[in-house]
Order: sequence, then structure tokens, then C-alpha cells
Amino acid sequence: MARVQNLSNENPFKPGAGHSPPYLAGREEEEKHFAKLLEQQVVIQNMVLTGLRGVGKTVLMDDIYKPMAIRQGWVWVGSDFSEAAFVDESALALRLLTDLSLFTSELTVDLPSPVFGLKSSGVVQERLTFEYLMDVFETQPGLTADKLKCVLELCWIAIEASGKRGVLFAYDESQVVQDRRDKEQYPLATLLEVFQSVQRKGMRYLLLLTGLPTLFPKLVESRTYAERMFVVQHIGKLSLEACHDAIAKPLDRNAIRLTVESIRAIVSESKCYPYFIQFIGREAYDYFKTWMEAKPRRPLASIPIDTLVRKLDADFFLGRWSRATDRQRELMLCIAHLENAADEFTVQEIVASSGAVAPDFGFKPFKTGDVGQQIPKLMDTGFLYKTRYGKYSFAVPLFDEFIKRQFMRRSPHPPPS
Repeated sequence: MARVQNLSNENPFKPGAGHSPPYLAGREEEEKHFAKLLEQQVVIQNMVLTGLRGVGKTVLMDDIYKPMAIRQGWVWVGSDFSEAAFVDESALALRLLTDLSLFTSELTVDLPSPVFGLKSSGVVQERLTFEYLMDVFETQPGLTADKLKCVLELCWIAIEASGKRGVLFAYDESQVVQDRRDKEQYPLATLLEVFQSVQRKGMRYLLLLTGLPTLFPKLVESRTYAERMFVVQHIGKLSLEACHDAIAKPLDRNAIRLTVESIRAIVSESKCYPYFIQFIGREAYDYFKTWMEAKPRRPLASIPIDTLVRKLDADFFLGRWSRATDRQRELMLCIAHLENAADEFTVQEIVASSGAVAPDFGFKPFKTGDVGQQIPKLMDTGFLYKTRYGKYSFAVPLFDEFIKRQFMRRSPHPPPS
């Protein structure tokens, strides 16, 4: 049962996009790998931090990696990458120089002053403001990549003189990056070319891109040498021990303590995915608190986990589900009934599953051509993504369990579990 102490009674759990959890558990190995990246004297590897939605990529980047980098003398710049930043190459340049100037605007560099007659009048000190960086960019000859290289080389003189180890450009939601061949604009290729060039010259500009699993294939498609430029750090669900800590430790100094049975139920239903831990944890806490306030003398053995899961369905999954057509939902039900639905699957496996699932739910089985037509549409709407040649996965954790719950509720003759 819950124990009441004279302590804080504020709900510590924080589900949300990029919200810091009260206790960040289970990412020690990731920290070690990132620490090695920061130790590079010559940058030969950048990082792609990838994983499904809700696994904690943004939190890991902001709460762990950023402080680590700053402690080791790196300048941290960046923001979310929006699609507007990749409309064209000029938009990319504007994004990079805007972010960099937030640091360099306090720095100066000595440059030769204009020449009068046959003699130079000495040097002039220039402050590296955004306006000055853009002026340098606009006046340089060549392509956008050439202009950006010139500006970064100029800035490196002042950055190195400042005593900083380097500059780390960190961008979240980077899966939006793409070249636009139809418009003859290649912002992603420009980004990779520029960073490879300045790194090869010994300038410590480091690139950290965070996004969904579709990100790295896009980088490689744009420039094949991206495979050698990046180390890919894929994060997923937590270990059982870390999951337990993520639930229990935030309550160490709290007036509400969840029972052992409740913690086990949250571990089981969340499947150890960080967002779902926070969501169910928040709802469980509120339920316990309300119960204790209304019925303080009646012990509560455990939380009504089915009720909390229905709330998770309504708040997290249903918005996505509403974007699918009936036929697409039937196809995803066939996927959800695969033993490997939480991992990766093939077109042939989906077709085989439909032969068994469709009769039980009263819809027409899928042929290979049907699946082949629907998968690109499901990828475009964010339900699936391609993991490798001929293999696909759900883009949202636990989506297979949600789908089965939806059909079990509506089907008059559900198949046996």
C-alpha cells in the first residue's frame, strides 16, 4: 500500500516531448561512448543519436551530453532542425551561422586592413557578429559549401585563440534533413561536405545529429562517405533494473510511495520505454494520491492498470491511428499479430499473417502487391520505417499492442490470445 510521509506531494513524473525525467536511468554506456568522442584531437567521427519516439533521445542530448561537452571545454550550439532549414542550401547556411554567431559575437579576429597605395596600414580587429559572418559569406566566391568553409575557417582562428576545445553543432529532429534534387538544392550534401572539409584541416567542429531511425540512411544516400564520418548510437528501451529505478527513485523523498505490485505493473505495461514509464507513472501517482486523500484508511493494493493503459491509448496513440484508412489499419493488424511485430518484418511475413488474421476479423487477406502498395504510404504517414533492404518496423514503440487492443474491442469474434 502507499505510505504517506511529511514530504513533497508533487507528482515527479514528466511525460512529454523532451521533458527531463526526475531520474535519468540506464544510459551509462551511451555516456562512455560520447565521452570518447569528445576526446578526439582531430575529429574523424561525428555522432548520429537515433531511436524511436519516446526513448529519450532529446533528454539524453540536453541533460547528459550537453553538460559533458561544456565541462570538457566544447562550445555547444544548435537547436531543432526544422524543414525550413533545409529548403535550400542558403537556408542551411543561415541556420549554421546564426547558431555559431551566438558564441563568436563575443570574439574578435585581427585581419589585414585595406591597402592604400603600396603599403598596408596594418591590421584591423573585427568582431565576429552574425552580421559580419553573413557579410563574409556573401562576399566569398564559389558555391554555398565554399562560402561556409571560408567563414568556419575564419571563425576557427578566434575560437582556437579563446582556449575552447572546439564547437559542437547539435541538432535535434534531424530526420527532416533531405536534399531536394527536384529543385537542384542539396543542403544535406552541403552540410556533410563542409564538416568533412574543415575537420580534415584540423578544425574541431563536431556534428551531433539526433533523430528517428530514418536519419542515417538519408545521410548515406546523400554522401556515401557519411558511413565513415559518423558513429551511430541507437538507443531503445531500458533494462529491467534501470526501468525499476526510473519509477522508484523519483519517489524516494515523496509523500506517495507506489506499492511493489504497482511498480511491477508499470514495468510490465511500459515495456521499459522511457516515455511510457513517465506517462503511466504520472497517472499511477495521481490515482494513488486521489485515493489516499479520499479514503486514507482503506489500503490500495495496486493501480487499475487497464484504466491507465486506456488513457495512454487515448492521449498518445489515437491521434496517430486516426490518420490511417480502414484498409491500412487492417494491414497493421496483420503486422501486430506477428511474433516479431516489435522488431522488424518483411512483406512476405505480412502476407502470411493476413491469411490467418483476416478471416477472424472479417476482412479480405492481403496479397503481395497490396502490401507493396500500402507500405510506402504507411512510411509517409509515420507508421512504419525501413530498417534495411526488405525489412520494416513500426515507427512508434508498443504500437503493435495498441493495435491489437483496438481490434479486440471492436471484434465480435476475437481470435484466442
